Amino acid sequence: MKKPKITMTVIKEGTGFSAHLTTKEGFIGTEAEDMDELKTNILEALNLAYESQNISFNIEDILLKPDLPSFFEFYKVINAKALSERIGMNQSLLAQYINGSKKPSGNQIKRILSGVHRLGKELTAIQFLL
Repeated sequence: MKKPKITMTVIKEGTGFSAHLTTKEGFIGTEAEDMDELKTNILEALNLAYESQNISFNIEDILLKPDLPSFFEFYKVINAKALSERIGMNQSLLAQYINGSKKPSGNQIKRILSGVHRLGKELTAIQFLL
């Protein structure tokens, strides 16, 4: 059997993180206190679920689809204030989205994601003097 494409939804919870997906094999979910532990638990859960089909996953095989609080918790290196300035969004509003006190619309999520992608492209284009 061909290895299926896996997309796990990742959500910041009060005490850590959870990840889940529903496949034809059923619901697969796990939780952890931090993102590194969550990745380990995701692999364990998926490999156990697909063990009978002789399918094994690596973390590179899995697309993690986080909510905004999870993304900014894991990528603390991204400065929310600087990002809000780059995308022309009120810093307070972005902070409310990040801490979960306000839920962004689909358009706002696309706007934030687009800004993160542009930043990523800029960073991959950088070369240092040797």
